Amino acid sequence: MSEESIDALLKAHPFCQGFWPDHVARLAAMASEAHFQPGELIFREGDHSSFFYLLVSGNVALEVVAPGHPVRVSTLVSGEVLGWSSVTGDTGKQFQARALEEVHALAFDGTRLRHACEADFAFGFAFMRAVLMVMAERLHAIRMQLLDAYTPVGSGGD
Repeated sequence: MSEESIDALLKAHPFCQGFWPDHVARLAAMASEAHFQPGELIFREGDHSSFFYLLVSGNVALEVVAPGHPVRVSTLVSGEVLGWSSVTGDTGKQFQARALEEVHALAFDGTRLRHACEADFAFGFAFMRAVLMVMAERLHAIRMQLLDAYTPVGSGGD
């Protein structure tokens, strides 16, 4: 895929909304394409996967590995972000990620992204602000799941 095509995908991706044109160009220069087949593990819980992904198409399950089987905690869809922990430090993945269907993504090396953020503070601020928005949305979704799961039956005003 050409850098122009990647640039167009980035400009259309919700994660990059509000980025300056030179920030999009900087991301495009670091991007590579990734494809995953249905059922393929993208990374495992505890892995030190260094890739950050912008999902272009396809759905991905985030799973916690329970004894005997994985438990899906969330489903990510086209336009979402996967692997944000790769840019925040050298910690293991909290979930495993599995392609539910054919997935097309733009992949970025997390270490390279961190260095780009350190080298250009305006880019770093825009990028980390976008990552923080993703983290806040995920925490909100988990909070809603917990409220739903732990709301006593009959307490909804019925």
